[in-house]
Amino acid sequence: MRVDKYLWCLRYYKTRSLAATACKKGRVIINQKAVKPSYEVYSTDTISVRKEQINHQLMVLDIPKSRVGAKLVDIYRKNLTPKEAFENKALQTLAATDYRKKGLGRPTKKERRTLDDFLEKEE
Repeated sequence: MRVDKYLWCLRYYKTRSLAATACKKGRVIINQKAVKPSYEVYSTDTISVRKEQINHQLMVLDIPKSRVGAKLVDIYRKNLTPKEAFENKALQTLAATDYRKKGLGRPTKKERRTLDDFLEKEE
């Protein structure tokens, strides 16, 4: 089975074209090698997928015939992603949302001065 179809079947991507785009951009690595969307996936291959700043790692156990339900995904793959990857993502999200709420636009002159003062004190 093609790698883009496999990732779509296991619900890593919403559409097959999104999976193909990720392969073309080099975000899908099989056995330490960046692959094209047409690369054939076999059992015992290890796949690394970079999605939303997390490197998902999985081992292929079996090949599904078509897209599977969320509860059946673990039959076809073994998740090897370390828990630290998800914790780091949570910390990055907290740090990004702590400074400024989304949609408030550019910082005001007063906010920039406060930020500059803060950064000068740290140095």
